[in-house]
Amino acid sequence: MDSVALFDQTSLECARLITHRYSTSFTLGIKTMDRKFHMPIYAIYGFVRYADEIVDTFHDKNKKELLARFKTDTYHAIESGVSLNPVLHAFQLIVNQYQIDLGLIDAFLHSMEMDLDFQIYDDSKYNEYIYGSAEVVGLMCLKVFCEGDEEQYERLRVPACKLGSAFQKVNFLRDIKSDYEERGRVYFPGVDYRIFDNAMKAEIEEDIRRDFAASLIGIEQLPSGAKLGVRIAYLYYQKLFEKIKGMPAETITEKRVRIPNSQKLSLLLGTYFETKLGML
Repeated sequence: MDSVALFDQTSLECARLITHRYSTSFTLGIKTMDRKFHMPIYAIYGFVRYADEIVDTFHDKNKKELLARFKTDTYHAIESGVSLNPVLHAFQLIVNQYQIDLGLIDAFLHSMEMDLDFQIYDDSKYNEYIYGSAEVVGLMCLKVFCEGDEEQYERLRVPACKLGSAFQKVNFLRDIKSDYEERGRVYFPGVDYRIFDNAMKAEIEEDIRRDFAASLIGIEQLPSGAKLGVRIAYLYYQKLFEKIKGMPAETITEKRVRIPNSQKLSLLLGTYFETKLGML
């Protein structure tokens, strides 16, 4: 392996490590995909994870300055084809290889900037944030899965957005306590955290249910090498959603809902064997 290839591979391995450390569920899903998709999806996850960490973690730092530098470095890496930041180097490799639209990256980074400026979201800002923070991430992954087949990409574009939207809204419900208490944010339009009740919760859940339903047709049409991994993520979030639905509003404002790793593994194995038996 020459020096450039070694640098590329090491950067991609860093993205894989980030995914393993930060997300058990996505790691399990990625591992069930065709091996050719592993590193590209790790690279995308590593990029979005680190951008999210800037706005959610470094409370004693100048977040605007950190995010502005990260944004500048991202575009420079993509344009030049190299970065000494392994996360950005891995990401630019995939952006350039799969011709990921810069508009998707623009929208994602804009949503990260919104986290620094907005604490209460109206309908317009809510939809704008979800598109940039979640839907475009699904579209980046879809670019990888379609491997240059633009007709397939356009056909699956809307279901991919709906799946990303469902995931993000479930995250918002799961994290409603920490988002408000640690960051002062309420993402759901018209929701006052201090009087969050079962009626508000039910309305949000119906919106999520519609997104999940609209995403399913896209999962069924994904390339075979990607379908199982996305299905795992779908079922994991469905399980988390069902758990949240079974709790009263006051419970999710008191604690963060989690799925134990043993249940995640059970979902993985169950879905794997169902797929092998031709049941999906």
